[in-house]
Amino acid sequence: MQFLPKNVPPKIFTASAVVVAYLLIDDTSANEQNALGNWLMLAAQVLCTNAAYKQFQQGFQSTQSGVVTGGNANNTNQNDNLSSDETIQMLKKMINALNEEIEELKKS
Repeated sequence: MQFLPKNVPPKIFTASAVVVAYLLIDDTSANEQNALGNWLMLAAQVLCTNAAYKQFQQGFQSTQSGVVTGGNANNTNQNDNLSSDETIQMLKKMINALNEEIEELKKS
């Protein structure tokens, strides 16, 4: 499944989660927010557990074959994949979305 963009810097990826969370707050009660938050945490925990076990298996297999890896080969600097201008534009869009949400909250 290829639905996660590989060229987005980690900080932008994390900030997008904040934006989505604030968007999900609108028009939901505290009980609904709590239920949705717990459901999302459960889904996230399943993903983390599965990924950790896959990494464990890959590490075990590589040591069994006599190859010991010194880390994740995909651990490159993701910030190099987006230009500064693209990063700035993406941040501006997120700021605008947050400002719109703040204005909507002020109205209610």
